[in-house]
Amino acid sequence: MTTAMRALYAGIAIAGLAACGHGGAPEHAPPLVTVARPQTLAYHDYFEATGNTAASRSVNLVARVEGYLRKVYFRDGSYVAAGAPLFLIEPEQYEAKVKLNKAQLTSARAEYERQQRLIAENATSKASVENWLAQRETAEANTELAQINLDYAHLNAPFAGHIGRHLIDAGNLVGSGSATQLATLDQVRPIYVYFNVNERDLLQIRKRMAEQNMSKLPDVVPVEVGLQTDRNFPYQGTLDFVDVAVNAASGTLQARATLANDDSRLLPGLFVKLRIALGPPRATPGVPDTAVSHDQAGAYVLVVDGQSVVSQRRVETGGVVNGVRAITSGLSEADRVVVDGLLNAAPGNRVTVREAPAPDTHGG
Repeated sequence: MTTAMRALYAGIAIAGLAACGHGGAPEHAPPLVTVARPQTLAYHDYFEATGNTAASRSVNLVARVEGYLRKVYFRDGSYVAAGAPLFLIEPEQYEAKVKLNKAQLTSARAEYERQQRLIAENATSKASVENWLAQRETAEANTELAQINLDYAHLNAPFAGHIGRHLIDAGNLVGSGSATQLATLDQVRPIYVYFNVNERDLLQIRKRMAEQNMSKLPDVVPVEVGLQTDRNFPYQGTLDFVDVAVNAASGTLQARATLANDDSRLLPGLFVKLRIALGPPRATPGVPDTAVSHDQAGAYVLVVDGQSVVSQRRVETGGVVNGVRAITSGLSEADRVVVDGLLNAAPGNRVTVREAPAPDTHGG
């Protein structure tokens, strides 16, 4: 072997030894996750349900006397005040009957008074006096009936509300043989919300009442309501009716809330969500809603221990307050919950931990 070849082999051997001295391939750092400790929420336990809005008063306006429909005073779908004129059925025949009966009443009254003077002078019989008394009372009743029919010819709004479209056009004969429906009037200020309480929720509510030494519901029970597109519950109302028995067929108890609905935004027939607080607020841990995962067994979060090892923690959840999910069971304030990098946090693996910044407690 030549001197040059020996030098080449020696160089290769030295390089190999140097590589072995550095420990081979470099190690990778554990994946990075962001953790945060649970926030403390002033959290209400709520009963939540869906319901339907309904008019607090609704009436089908019908023609109660016969005649040709003379006028329709309102615009379809408009809001009408109490007492506002809505329909006019030709009033002339009913006005004439009122005049005729008033004239007969005047005559009967005058004759009855004359008969009373005559009986005082023994110039008439008691039977004649009684006859004219009966005629006077009959004339009074006929006059009153004629006035009622005349009033029926003028259909006015019995209460303020939204009126639907008119169902009969002017010029048509109405009230012939049977009452003719002309329109529907709904009162939506206030408006009702009907909902059902299932048996399980009912027992839970009764349990919470017992914990608070309540034998019955308070006189005023606030109810918060929101439309399906609302993130929160912007409409405020009160519970005003709870049925006296559970429906055996459905296993539910019907209840109703009343909302002022001053802007008439809520219309009858809408699906809404609602909630009722089941007592005063209590301190409850909470984590960002995005940190809570679900599988077939329920809700869970990922936590990191003191050795930076990830584990799965089963939790029971409540509602969401400004993006923070209340955790009613399963977490303490000392736990470190993974709030970012969930895909990097496999249970049983070690991670690199970064603390999330403290939440802003002054934002309301």
